[in-house]
Amino acid sequence: MSRRRAAAALLPAVLLPLLGAAGQAQATGYRYWSFWDRTGTGWTYATQGPATARPDDGDVQGFRFAVSADSQDASRPRGAADFATICAKTPARDDSKRVALVIDFGTPADAPSGERPPAARTACAQVPSDASTAEALAAVAKPLRYDTNALLCAIAGYPQQGCGEQVSAPEKPKSTATAAAAGQPTEDGGPSVGLIAGCAAVAVLAAAALWQSRRRRRG
Repeated sequence: MSRRRAAAALLPAVLLPLLGAAGQAQATGYRYWSFWDRTGTGWTYATQGPATARPDDGDVQGFRFAVSADSQDASRPRGAADFATICAKTPARDDSKRVALVIDFGTPADAPSGERPPAARTACAQVPSDASTAEALAAVAKPLRYDTNALLCAIAGYPQQGCGEQVSAPEKPKSTATAAAAGQPTEDGGPSVGLIAGCAAVAVLAAAALWQSRRRRRG
């Protein structure tokens, strides 16, 4: 194969995989309520389920309804998560504990067909000292719904149907800086600067190879 043909073949061979990766927008996930602990100023995915977790007085815990592939991909609860603010109107009692709960019903994009998520809310559950998180949640956000495997399916009646079902969901947007560095689509849906720059570099190399081949032939 001549150098000219090789250079011409190089461009689509490199660009197509890049553009294909950029256009990939579907991923498999699960629609469910995730459970979180507030640690310092951030959220960490809970290592226990709400039925077995035993929070202490003053703890902040959160629930978020969303579509995600796994715990690494799960969406965190949004909004204020300060115990002093959430439980400001609930005085301490010797025979109970107070648990601040952040309940984020998610976005319309994550909602089951025909349903709309309620507005996110916070609540201060005052429950017996040995109560679980599930009991604290039941005290402030009924009705709860569970499946036969004790998986939490609904909080305050949302969603009305479904429980941890598998769905195809759009890939979550990344920050512009992160996406650009990884050569992935940015939040505006277009290819990142990094991807465009990479494609441009390949095009320049291919053009240079063609020019060099023509120059040698003329020489």
